[in-house]
Amino acid sequence: MILPIYIYGQPVLRKVTRDIDPGNYPNLKELISNMYETMYAADGVGLAGPQVGLEDRIFVVDLAPLASAEHPEFKDFKKAFINAHITDRSGEELLVEEGCLSLPGIHEKVPREDKICITYLDEDLQPHDETYEGYMARVIQHEYDHLDGIMFIDRLSPLRKRMIKGKLTNMEKGKVACDYKIKPVR
Repeated sequence: MILPIYIYGQPVLRKVTRDIDPGNYPNLKELISNMYETMYAADGVGLAGPQVGLEDRIFVVDLAPLASAEHPEFKDFKKAFINAHITDRSGEELLVEEGCLSLPGIHEKVPREDKICITYLDEDLQPHDETYEGYMARVIQHEYDHLDGIMFIDRLSPLRKRMIKGKLTNMEKGKVACDYKIKPVR
């Protein structure tokens, strides 16, 4: 089932999520499936719980659409991250353009570290403690930020924030155009 994606201005996007008790989450597999379906319908590569109105610490990522001869490792990179916690960030801080399904039409260069360590449960509730680098680390950090009520625009310089203020104001007023199912602010 395709869920509506919450757009900038929705309070849930600014809340810090809580770890979930997978044993008391009977529809967890269905939620993960719905999150993937929603993400694919919006042509995204990641989607976090707050973006579908949840205060639960969960996000999904699928980099297969970006797989290429240069990045064959993306082909099989489809994961659900439950109760994720980044334990270390390191490496060079790089500026790379990002977009967000909750911020349609806004793309900006965002500074992020090039390497992370993260602990999480997968969709089969198996624990993982893994290290990621490069674009995988960037996408995971972007989705992870949503779990802490942070959006990529929060990482922009004051000048860049002023330059997109009009677009953000329009989103808060419910004036947004995109070709996927959304839940705008009313």
